Amino acid sequence: MASLAVLILAAGQGTRMKSDRIKVLHELSGRPMIDYVIETASLITGSKPFIVVGYQADAVRQSTGNRAHFILQEEQKGTGHAVMQAEPYLKGRFDEVVVLYGDCPLLSPKTVADLIDARRRAGAGCSVLTTEVDDPSGYGRVIRSPGSCDRVARIVEHKDATREERAIREINTGVYCFDTDVLFSALPQVSLRNVQGEFYITDAVSVFASQGISTVACKTPSPEEGLGINDRRALADMAAIMRKRILDSLMLSGVTIEDPRTTYIDAGVTVGMDTIVRPNTFISGSTRIGRGCVIGPETIIEDSIIGDNVKVIVSVVEQSSVESDVSIGPFSHLRPGADIRGQAEIGNYVEIKNSVIGTGTKAHHHCYIGDATVGKGVNYSAGAITVNYDGKRKHRTVIEDGAFIGCNVNLIAPVTIGAGSFAAAGSTITDEVPPDALAIARERQTNKEGWALKRPKQFQAGPDEQKNK
Repeated sequence: MASLAVLILAAGQGTRMKSDRIKVLHELSGRPMIDYVIETASLITGSKPFIVVGYQADAVRQSTGNRAHFILQEEQKGTGHAVMQAEPYLKGRFDEVVVLYGDCPLLSPKTVADLIDARRRAGAGCSVLTTEVDDPSGYGRVIRSPGSCDRVARIVEHKDATREERAIREINTGVYCFDTDVLFSALPQVSLRNVQGEFYITDAVSVFASQGISTVACKTPSPEEGLGINDRRALADMAAIMRKRILDSLMLSGVTIEDPRTTYIDAGVTVGMDTIVRPNTFISGSTRIGRGCVIGPETIIEDSIIGDNVKVIVSVVEQSSVESDVSIGPFSHLRPGADIRGQAEIGNYVEIKNSVIGTGTKAHHHCYIGDATVGKGVNYSAGAITVNYDGKRKHRTVIEDGAFIGCNVNLIAPVTIGAGSFAAAGSTITDEVPPDALAIARERQTNKEGWALKRPKQFQAGPDEQKNK
């Protein structure tokens, strides 16, 4: 096989996005759109692609890391000029070069492979990937050679096209496979005679034709593969296509998605067989969900690991770990650093942050656990909280195995509650509680009989107020 390089063009700002962020870093299903292009390129060659960067070059480098080689285009003078910057890196080293755009995330490795094969079979200087769309506005039109089924005479950009040319529905996707020597021989002959005053890579096709070098078209099997993202509307349309792909793949692998229209799952999320995802659920980032779970409805899970047979109902889970056989919700919030061990039960309006919750521990109602280590089999009652912040520093609470934390208990950290001990309801615990002890930290009740009758008349309840009590 001839040596092959992939060149990704990602230097332009993408002004139609109306954004301070370069277009190729806008996210699609939880990942920058250029990530998908890099992944496709790597699968084609088995090596790192070359990326032409310009606007916000440092941001693209930081996002991409060591997955690519970078070529700087200091001035953005069009796609042809961008490819010219790659000549020292490609000419003499690679026989073929595939040119991709950083804003075409749906392109599959198989389609790119077909494009490469089309050029090789025809012995052409170039193959161009085309597709047909209902509305070709904004895209370059493919002008076929008369009397040829696959030869391309030229490609004309939308702004430079005549009325007749704009009626053509076959468009250029911006994806090419070139003979490297032929490409870099033709580029210096590309002119600036266009509305934008830029060097278009598409004009190389006309140069080829003038020199008797053929260009062949390779049409995509589905129009969506060749579409780029130019503005926010296109981003939303592409996100819908990507979301459907993700959900279809999950359903085919044995996951039940009750309502795909209201379910959003990022690329890269894994979900185990026989898990049910209910409506209005958002699962994002690096989340991994096990088998036999019930997730949702009305649930958000971000960058978390969920074990098998877990229920998460009407709740939020962020950057947390949940072992198997745990129930969460409704209306629970696991903030970053929550580590919920097996068979724990986290219920209504419970908030947990940066804490370990031991196996079989129950926190069912209206409570807060922050910066704590909670042992096995603990009962954490309604209204109980860890008071973990003194205004300057966070402090840790330790609740050992089998302890019982009564309703409305305040645990003033740092404090340790010993194994098997009880903190009486309504107590404010400031000191260590030894194992198997009962800690009571509240005033003894005092009843002052007749006190209400001695209050000034303006403070005494009248008959109507008494009736309303």
